[in-house]
Amino acid sequence: MSSYQIATIDGDGIGPEVCQSATRVLTHACGSDLLAFTRCDGGAAHYARTGHVLPEDTFMLCRDSAAILHGAAGLPGVTYPDGTEVGNDLHLQLRFRLDLYANVRPVRLWRGVKSPLADWQAGQIDYVIVRENTEGLYASRGGGINLRGEVATDTIVITRKGVERVARFSFALSRKRNGAPRDGTRRVTVCDKANILRSYAFFRAVCEEVAREHTDIEIDYAYVDAMTVHLVKRPDFYDVIVAENMFGDIISDLGAATIGGMGLSPSAELGEHHGLFQGAHGSAPDIAGQNVASPLATILSGTLMLQWLAERHGDDRLSAAAHRIEAAVGDVLAQGDAVPRDLGGSASCTEVTDAVLRRLDSAAC
Repeated sequence: MSSYQIATIDGDGIGPEVCQSATRVLTHACGSDLLAFTRCDGGAAHYARTGHVLPEDTFMLCRDSAAILHGAAGLPGVTYPDGTEVGNDLHLQLRFRLDLYANVRPVRLWRGVKSPLADWQAGQIDYVIVRENTEGLYASRGGGINLRGEVATDTIVITRKGVERVARFSFALSRKRNGAPRDGTRRVTVCDKANILRSYAFFRAVCEEVAREHTDIEIDYAYVDAMTVHLVKRPDFYDVIVAENMFGDIISDLGAATIGGMGLSPSAELGEHHGLFQGAHGSAPDIAGQNVASPLATILSGTLMLQWLAERHGDDRLSAAAHRIEAAVGDVLAQGDAVPRDLGGSASCTEVTDAVLRRLDSAAC
């Protein structure tokens, strides 16, 4: 039997709690002979001790493993001399060094979860936001200019190669899905600010070129300011949304808010050869070590990992395990077995994890 080596970085704050919960669930669903987790150092606390947020041995393990599972990184007050947070640099370094160009953020309203949007039900909100992950405004990190404390500038970077590949990724993803909940149409929406900035007009133009290669998929456009309205007023219209790095970051958090919050927001950062999987939430150091964080975003990120590995390796065992975990999470939420605090309940991290494990066991009977 194949064993997939998974590099695991617990990180900071609630990272160790949610990451270890996810590995429990993944091992339970797949078996220890299918997945092998290797824990490694990294994060803001590690930087505070050693001066390295991503040690080289951790990077090499991540590079050589089948996938990377990450908890969360970042601590208040642990910053670089320029004032930027150290924790974010862990996955930013991995993004750039492993060329993880597509950040995939599913937005799905689950049964048993009440949306802050009035009258929206499970199944009516189900789309994916794809961020270009290595360019855009965030490409300036570490390279911007602060001129004598009077003027600060950062430069947006958008290349034809970068847009083409993330656009092709988005159209290919739409082909795998069932279309938008409203009308079943497979649709890629380009989110930009093409009416104001040349860089975004270029982003849109390249997406239009790629769309001509995918005539079975509808192409749609929305300015980012309008998108913040549309995701609240008509979220069922969307299937796949593709955006520049910063815009994608912003609208994915808005999307998460409409389906219950960041605790239900998984994330995958994908390249041609590597994948990093983590909940889209932060490290929440204010509740770290209290066993109150929800592990669901990290568990669901684990299902994204299994699906990605299954597709890469043609291994149906992995995709079957991913479906079982999703079904177990769905049952826990729908039946209210263990409602985490961010969804209005009182279940601890351990209690939510145990509830998912019980559902996996009952489904196997």
